[in-house]
Amino acid sequence: MILPSQLLSDTIQLGANQRVLILNSAADPFVPMAAQQVKSGEIILAEDNIANLGRNELGLYGRDKSGTYGHDKSGLYRHIAFHEYTLREPPATMDVAVMNMLYQPSNAWMLYGLQLARYALKVGGRLYVVGAKDRGVLSMAKRMEEQFANVSTLAIHKGHRVLCSRQFDRGSWHPQGAPLHFPFDHQSVGLENPQDVPIQWHSTPLPLADARAAGPLEAAGIPALLIPTFAAGKMDEGTRLLLEVLEVRTTDEALDIGCGAGFIGIYIARRATKGHVTMVDASLVAVAMAKQAIEQSGLTNVQILPSDGVQAVLSERFDLVVTNPPFHVGGIQTTEIAERFIREAAQVLRPRGRFYLVANRFLKYEPTLQTCFRTVEEVGGDRRYKVLRALQPMNNSI
Repeated sequence: MILPSQLLSDTIQLGANQRVLILNSAADPFVPMAAQQVKSGEIILAEDNIANLGRNELGLYGRDKSGTYGHDKSGLYRHIAFHEYTLREPPATMDVAVMNMLYQPSNAWMLYGLQLARYALKVGGRLYVVGAKDRGVLSMAKRMEEQFANVSTLAIHKGHRVLCSRQFDRGSWHPQGAPLHFPFDHQSVGLENPQDVPIQWHSTPLPLADARAAGPLEAAGIPALLIPTFAAGKMDEGTRLLLEVLEVRTTDEALDIGCGAGFIGIYIARRATKGHVTMVDASLVAVAMAKQAIEQSGLTNVQILPSDGVQAVLSERFDLVVTNPPFHVGGIQTTEIAERFIREAAQVLRPRGRFYLVANRFLKYEPTLQTCFRTVEEVGGDRRYKVLRALQPMNNSI
């Protein structure tokens, strides 16, 4: 992370009163570096993952109930949900836009970032992109050329490049700002098999047509139109295996950590008719997707909250906690997120509660589970996936 951030800092010179747009890269150490130069201007963080907002100690506060925007006490930083920027901000108001490719979940997100920069930059404004060759920075240069009709390479170091495109004209942008279509992909909704076949997120929610439900979802009564049309129109196999063995009681108070589009939480809510389900996710676009799914389901015993892990529900206790955690960050495999979810689940679970986790079989979560729970067993799975159930949480602190 440090190398590309330092490369950006060494390459970009910002003016004291400039307005800078950070494109889904709030966790980049370049952000506080930029703040040292932009003293009387503004830095807007167009960021999807609220967990990333805390990594540079940005001190953002005052976000609305959906967690989609906020500002810090100094007035230097302002946060807007990545997918809502064009709904909240006018076009052609930013002097500089910056994107680190490492933080983008897929090519679809990167392309959206370029389109967003095209919308946001003033004439004469500049977009800077940093990325590595193995992350597709050469292809990114071609995309920038297509969007802006110009691109230059400002720096090359150890396989990383800093690219720059300048906004020479506004082209065909409508004065009020044309809505952009935001891509959902495997990262934003919790699927584990990378796909670059996005469905489209619209500024006005649209039915997710031409989709299919199968297996446990049909039994749960989840409408077919709630299943997105990506990954060949199918739910990921890990989630299916989890739902096949998941025990849901009528009165369960349940929590879905990292809920994605909300498949698991809605399934539980259909069965816990006298209980309640809370779904949490750090991705604001996933929260929006799950909220739409809840509205279309007609269920009244389920809610969705933006949350970095279980932070939004730390004071609550649950009978059932489930998760299908991500295991990639910035294209790098990690067990850190799931291990944190395990520790947090043990903290918010009632003494006789149940915790279910589904994961690829090669991921070794059992040691962490055995540290946090007295009983750990495999209750489902196949050659690729395993479903683990843990009981009797220890008295761990998060």
